Amino acid sequence: MELVKSAELFAKKKHSGKSTNGSTYSKHLEDVVNRLKSFGVDDEQLCAGWLHDILENTDTSFDDLHGKFGSIITVIVSSLSKDMTIPRKQRNKEYAKQLKEASFNAKLIKLCDISANLSDLKNYKASKSKIMRQIRQNRYHLILIKNDLIDNPNPKIQILLNNTNEILQKYGQRNTL
Repeated sequence: MELVKSAELFAKKKHSGKSTNGSTYSKHLEDVVNRLKSFGVDDEQLCAGWLHDILENTDTSFDDLHGKFGSIITVIVSSLSKDMTIPRKQRNKEYAKQLKEASFNAKLIKLCDISANLSDLKNYKASKSKIMRQIRQNRYHLILIKNDLIDNPNPKIQILLNNTNEILQKYGQRNTL
C-alpha cells in the first residue's frame, strides 16, 4: 500500500494545477483509481491507474518512472501513453496499435479512464464540437479495447462497459457492444 500512496502523491504533484474535462486532474485520477478498486486489482495496477497519464501530460520520462516504480508499472503506463514526439496523425495511429496490443491490465485501466472521462463531461465547459470530439475519441478507444474485456468473467467489467455505452448513447453515439 505504501507504493500506491507514493504513486498517488507523485501523480498529484506532477498534475498539480492541471484540469481535464472541467475538473481537476486529481479528481480525474481518483475517479479512475476508484473504478479500479471496485475490481479488486493489485497494488501495481492501482499505481498504474494513478500514473496512467503521467508520461504524456507531464515532464516525467520513462526512465524517471521506471526508476521510481519499476518495470511492471512503467510498462503498463507506457502502453497507455501516446508518443508526444511524433506528428499527431502518426501518434494516433501508433496509439491505436498500442491499445490493441496492450495487456488486459492496461485495457482495464483504459476502460476506467474512458468511463471517468465520459462521466465527467457534464461538467466540461467547452464548445459542443470539442465535447463531441472527446466523445468520439473515447468511443474509438473503447472499440479498440472492448473485445479483450467483454469476455472476462468479472460481471463488474460488463456493468462498466454497459454504463459507458449508456453515456455514449446519451450523446447520440452508437452502442459499441
